[in-house]
Amino acid sequence: MTDAAFPSPSPVLPRREPAAEAGARLAWWHEARFGLFLHWGLYSVPGRGEWIMELEAVPPRDYDALADRFVPAPGAARRWAALARRAGMRYAVLTAKHHDGFCLFDSALTDFCASKRACGRDLVREYVDAMRGAGLRIGLYYSLMDWHHPDGARAQHDERARRRLVDYTHGQLRELLTNYGPIDILWYDSPWPLDPGGWEAERMNRTAVALQPALIVNDRNGLPGDFATFEQRLPSSPPPAWETCMTTNETWGFHGADAAWKSPREIVSHLVSCARDGGNYLLNVGPRGDGTVPDEAVETLDVVGGWLSRNGESVYGAARCGVRHSACATFTQKGRTLFVHVRHWPGDTLVIAGLQCRAGSARLLATGEPVPFEQDGRRLRLSGLPARPPDAPVTTLAVDCLDAPRQDTAALRRERQDPAAAGMQRRR
Repeated sequence: MTDAAFPSPSPVLPRREPAAEAGARLAWWHEARFGLFLHWGLYSVPGRGEWIMELEAVPPRDYDALADRFVPAPGAARRWAALARRAGMRYAVLTAKHHDGFCLFDSALTDFCASKRACGRDLVREYVDAMRGAGLRIGLYYSLMDWHHPDGARAQHDERARRRLVDYTHGQLRELLTNYGPIDILWYDSPWPLDPGGWEAERMNRTAVALQPALIVNDRNGLPGDFATFEQRLPSSPPPAWETCMTTNETWGFHGADAAWKSPREIVSHLVSCARDGGNYLLNVGPRGDGTVPDEAVETLDVVGGWLSRNGESVYGAARCGVRHSACATFTQKGRTLFVHVRHWPGDTLVIAGLQCRAGSARLLATGEPVPFEQDGRRLRLSGLPARPPDAPVTTLAVDCLDAPRQDTAALRRERQDPAAAGMQRRR
């Protein structure tokens, strides 16, 4: 999916709607926190990543022939939906059309689509039905860049070509937002070769919202969207609504030689970091051409789902956290509960410095077992912990606070230079 020339996400601006309406429309998305990304298409057949057509300069005729070999097994989408449910994911996004221009949906505007080639089926329909049947929210990815369309490059310099490409693109988006019932997310990607004016992106968004009033759109058609999209990284200054997409290994589309699988611990750590900063984590898998997901990804997601079944309270609906600093843990919060996600288990005692809130109780989240603690003006000491971490891949503790959780480690530095301030802290 990566396009090295793609700019950093623009700040998200609200729609022209009352704040209460915008909040209600995005409420499920903020609650969800975790989604499944699916990169799947003709490139999945040779299995060398989704950019193979460009990076290996595959002639169009040779690439087109892959459509005669792309015949996924029935039921693949139902297996994806079951995997997402086990993993604790709340929504999914499928590449309805990637940069190669091949459509997984039945389009009246091209024959380069699954329903009119060897597959003979509308794969977006199968995906939508499977995800909806599993109770998951539904997202559709659509790449504006199109290597197959005859005007996909010359539209940059030829007005008649631009007109044809824009009409084609808007027409396909209308098909996706008309033919499959309620769609929750429209995930644009890669606006090359046109700018937002060239794509008529304002009209594109207006039409999308008119067809699907509850729709959420991202910002990759060049205009601010309902949420900002980050790729393979966490933002240093997160906007109010944002999502990062990452891969389970190092590639988006299936790559048979990519064995650099992320561990369950890495994935849980990324998920927690997103939730800490009020963002969502869209985790990608690249199914093979037949629709099967590599065993390594399935096994990892099953471990992550087991962890969420015990600790999901600390992730779903988490708000931006006012506590950030620790030698061994990452934090999330909901209301006045501070969740301590311990990456490096310290043994009997865990210390959190600089808390500016009073703890009322503490417990191991997975079991509910109480944890003894003591607190002074400088730190909270959680004690009586087992010698080894009682949960995997990360152990989470819940600290129910009497005040909103917040932290000021800089105050500890000031106290070292001001003994009077230190004494005041101890008497609080």
